[in-house]
Amino acid sequence: MEKTCVILIGMPGAGKSTVGVVLAKRLGMRFVDSDLVIQDKYGKLLHELIEEHGVEGFLNLENAVNAELSLQNAVIATGGSAVYGRDAMEHFDQIGRIVYLALPYEEIEERLGDLNARGVTLKPGQSLQDLYEERTPLYEKYAHRTIFCHGKALREIVAEISEALS
Repeated sequence: MEKTCVILIGMPGAGKSTVGVVLAKRLGMRFVDSDLVIQDKYGKLLHELIEEHGVEGFLNLENAVNAELSLQNAVIATGGSAVYGRDAMEHFDQIGRIVYLALPYEEIEERLGDLNARGVTLKPGQSLQDLYEERTPLYEKYAHRTIFCHGKALREIVAEISEALS
């Protein structure tokens, strides 16, 4: 399959969905939010799935759904925990360019608000800082391109990604 997708990865609150919608319009592609695909498939909100299946169970569901996304000419905003799914990340590597939207921890913390309502997968006793430190190396490992978003307007981020892809 030709690499026709752009896959956005990064922490919750990094702006994957917001950037994704605008980027898709600019590139003439469709936009898909993988969290919404998961919610649609199971008929439940992310936090309900996490409560029902536990963090590990949810990560398995997320990995399976992401690994099956059969898309072309799409910008895909993933959930922040997508990088835990090896099958999903290998699949994303096959179908497109993976772009990591990087932000400093303090900015993520400021943007997030209620972690439960957002469906953030924290293990018992794990802080947001712990999660950030655990995931950052994974985002860096899988990304074809890293975009540093600190202090940039939405249009600047979208322009930078567009340039990086051309």
